[in-house]
Amino acid sequence: MNIRLYNAKILTMEKHRPVFEGEVWVKNDRIAYVAEQSELQSEWKGDFPRISWDIELDCKGNLLMPGFKNAHTHSAMTFLRSYTDDVPLQQWLNEKVFPMEAKLSKEDIYEFTRLAILEYLTSGITSIFEMYLTPDTIAEACLDMGMRCVLTSGLNNFSSSIEQVEEEYLKWNKKNSLISYQLGFHAEYTCSKELLYQVAQLAHKYRAPVYTHLAETKREVEECKARYGMTPTVFLDTMGIFEFGGGGYHCVHLTPEDMEILRRRRMYVVTNPASNLKLASGIAPVAELDRRKIPVAIGTDGPASNNCLDMFREMFLVTGLSKVREEDAASLDAMRVLTMATFHGAKAMRLPKADLLAKGKLADIILIDLHQPNMQPIHNIPKNLVYSGSKSNVLMTMINGRILYRNGEFNTGESVETIYARCDKIVKRIMNA
Repeated sequence: MNIRLYNAKILTMEKHRPVFEGEVWVKNDRIAYVAEQSELQSEWKGDFPRISWDIELDCKGNLLMPGFKNAHTHSAMTFLRSYTDDVPLQQWLNEKVFPMEAKLSKEDIYEFTRLAILEYLTSGITSIFEMYLTPDTIAEACLDMGMRCVLTSGLNNFSSSIEQVEEEYLKWNKKNSLISYQLGFHAEYTCSKELLYQVAQLAHKYRAPVYTHLAETKREVEECKARYGMTPTVFLDTMGIFEFGGGGYHCVHLTPEDMEILRRRRMYVVTNPASNLKLASGIAPVAELDRRKIPVAIGTDGPASNNCLDMFREMFLVTGLSKVREEDAASLDAMRVLTMATFHGAKAMRLPKADLLAKGKLADIILIDLHQPNMQPIHNIPKNLVYSGSKSNVLMTMINGRILYRNGEFNTGESVETIYARCDKIVKRIMNA
């Protein structure tokens, strides 16, 4: 399909390239052309071939940019949204979450993932880094809805196995336009030393990065030190788990030694500010990580601990909390945060073709409404996005060249009311079981 997006302001997220006026052309799943208006006029005066357009969309001066990358989430936890709140993390997991998750079927996870995808689309999220039970059914939900998804295992002592992780890794890394898979495990505190050793062996076998929850709470760090005499980051590194890179989710309570390991191993940190605030886990040292050249991406975490799958809120919290933590209003400029939500997220998820708006890149594009009051006046578009933007500004979400959400309407194959009703029925069954 050939799509022309014209009369737009464009933010490509290329380094040092400012917003410009022009248009973007899409052919099937790729960006075929990005041009400033002056370049476009010059080329059309020459011998540029005429194109038969399937869709020509007048952007009316609004902003085209790469979609947001939600670099850490547990989508199907929509079923626990606002059910188990105001509880510390360990109690929340052991007394509330784990017992309810034990009641989920693969079919349930499929439906609750689809519900989350609807919310991602309204927030301009075009890729998710998904860690949850039954990766196969999550992948099916994403394929059916058109969402780009990077799966990673939540392997622990109670679910999955190293054999299953390897099987999933091989299965979902075959050529597929929307789904890929990275090695991972839930956390140090939910995995035995023997199981972690198996993860390390698998990482070395495939020379692959590994992702996990890391240094999320003070309790997690102190209990690991009591067990092994080391912080989780140091302990996992001594096992060889991070030899080929990877990433840590949350990374709130890091020591200078931990940060040096992250830098040396070329790892990514995925910060989740709303979840960390709600669970009182703390404020991640994002500015310090940035100073140390440790790349940071942004995730929402799951909808049971957030409870909102909204990248605009996450971006504001990343910069706002950093300013408070550093006691410096100049800490973490808005453009740095926008880079974390797009470019760094793509790199953390190993999606090199989804990082920028440029020729040959994947057509994962969003259109932002600049004509709403919260975007006026337009002194600085990136700062408006981070400091005053909201989900209400998302006019269109395109993934893999398909417009899945536009002007409040979804193009995902089934009515949203049907999805809502099916999820509500499942929730009632689970809660009454």
